[in-house]
Amino acid sequence: MGLLDKLMGNASEIDVADVSDELAPIIGENETVERVFKEIRDMYVFTSKRLILIDKQGLTGRKVDYHSIPYRAITQFKLETAGHFDLDAEFKIWISGIDEPIEKELNKNVVVGIQRTLADYMF
Repeated sequence: MGLLDKLMGNASEIDVADVSDELAPIIGENETVERVFKEIRDMYVFTSKRLILIDKQGLTGRKVDYHSIPYRAITQFKLETAGHFDLDAEFKIWISGIDEPIEKELNKNVVVGIQRTLADYMF
């Protein structure tokens, strides 16, 4: 992840091994981490069974919100790619039983990886 990406909060894919210790307490026994995208402190974790949105809050990042979404609960997703002068793309996913989508802004370089991973696990 480049310095500019870190400063702007844009997501980039990181090596699963780099965060395996941090994710170990929340990963199930029969579950494997497939791909991880990280912003400054937040992560998008794709496992063999679910998508986990990790939101570190506060100044220290000690308070953490884990949003676990089974792939079967994702009804649809939408990606709006960035234009030539726009640095980020919009990512929206709809969860069954929830009217409003979850919205995130991502670096245009990782949109394809996130879309491909969701497409592989949803269908």
